[in-house]
Amino acid sequence: MSYCDIAPGHPYHGPYHAKEYGFPIRKDARLLERLALEINQAGLSWLTILKKRQNFFDAFDGFDVDRVARYGKRERARLLGDEGIIRNELKINAVIENARRIVLIRESHGSFARWLDAHHPLVKEEWVRLFKKCFLFTGGEITGEFLLSTGYLPGAHVETCPVYERVAKKNPPWMRAT
Repeated sequence: MSYCDIAPGHPYHGPYHAKEYGFPIRKDARLLERLALEINQAGLSWLTILKKRQNFFDAFDGFDVDRVARYGKRERARLLGDEGIIRNELKINAVIENARRIVLIRESHGSFARWLDAHHPLVKEEWVRLFKKCFLFTGGEITGEFLLSTGYLPGAHVETCPVYERVAKKNPPWMRAT
């Protein structure tokens, strides 16, 4: 059973599936948010993350890359005490450090999306190696879901899913000629 079978009609999965999952993302804040949510999902259900999504957004200042990259001890302590998010020190540290790494990526590529584009197309295993080299807390599942959900890998929707056509109209990277 695919996500396309179970998500429609669900109060959390439905809107995410229909409006976001697999659609290309270009803004760094949105890409950092998606990476942070995937990191925080590790060991938990996606439903848990979707329910806490607004809390994450608020706690991490809208995932403003520059702000998150400047977080220090005070912000880490605040996040570790925030009951609205996943209070896992390794995950919180990974989000902050990954924001710092995105700042560096911007210096060489202009944006996180352009960095992703510069490496596209890669197969999942190559993406995983690249992400492990460049980011924290990005194993195979996290990297794969991040790339699937942002349009860099195929498979977010089955071809018979009505959302598939809407995603295709946005010309996600995985559909572009190589």
